[in-house]
Parts: sequence; structure tokens; C-alpha cells
Amino acid sequence: MTVKTKFAAAAFILALTTLPASAGSALKALDTNNDGTVDLSEAKAAAGKVFDRLERDKDNTLDRKELQGRISKKDWPSADPDNDGTLTNDEYMATVETIFKRADTDNEGTLDLKELKTRDGQALLRLTR
Repeated sequence: MTVKTKFAAAAFILALTTLPASAGSALKALDTNNDGTVDLSEAKAAAGKVFDRLERDKDNTLDRKELQGRISKKDWPSADPDNDGTLTNDEYMATVETIFKRADTDNEGTLDLKELKTRDGQALLRLTR
């Protein structure tokens, strides 16, 4: 096994072992009513705080630099429907809702730990932390 292969294997194992802890700690932080799940209002409340924290230039929008990679290239076109290169708070919240609904695979209106560990669950967590 080459050094490069060993490094890649170690990075993969590290990612697998840290993902559950990350999702678990995020669930605890977002779950303000302590029911073991995250509902849309909890996700939006956390996302609103993130928007306010990132919006430093006080123009009431976030550009890609301010977003710091929180929204994927795939999600950007739907997140920025007016194509102005920035997101208003309403656009950010609409994106949170869209990704929340994609992550809610059982359509219960809440996300559990298993759903937060999915690709869409992780995308939602990037918007709420």
C-alpha cells in the first residue's frame, strides 16, 4: 500500500467516524424542544442566526464569499432565483426549507439523526451552523 493510498484510507475512515458525532452534536444544538428531532421551525431559527452572523456588510444579502461554501453549486440556481449573485434572508430561508424537505425522507416533518447524516441532511446542517 502506497503512502498516498494509506492517507486516503485514513481520511476516509476519519470522515466516517466523525460524521455521526457531527450530526449528533448538531441535532442536540438544533433540537430546542428536546424531542430528538429537528423540525422546520427549529432549522429556520438556527439558519436565521447564521444569516445574521454572516451578513457583515449590512446590505441585507449574502454573496458567495459571505456564504463560505454553505450552498452547493447544484443548489445555487434555485437558491438565487433572481440571478443577482446574492441571497436575501427570504431566499436563504426558502433554500433551508427546500433542503429540509429533501432531507425529510419519511415526510414526517422532522429530521432525525439518520436523516441528518444523509447528503441533504448535511447540506441543511451547513446552512444552520
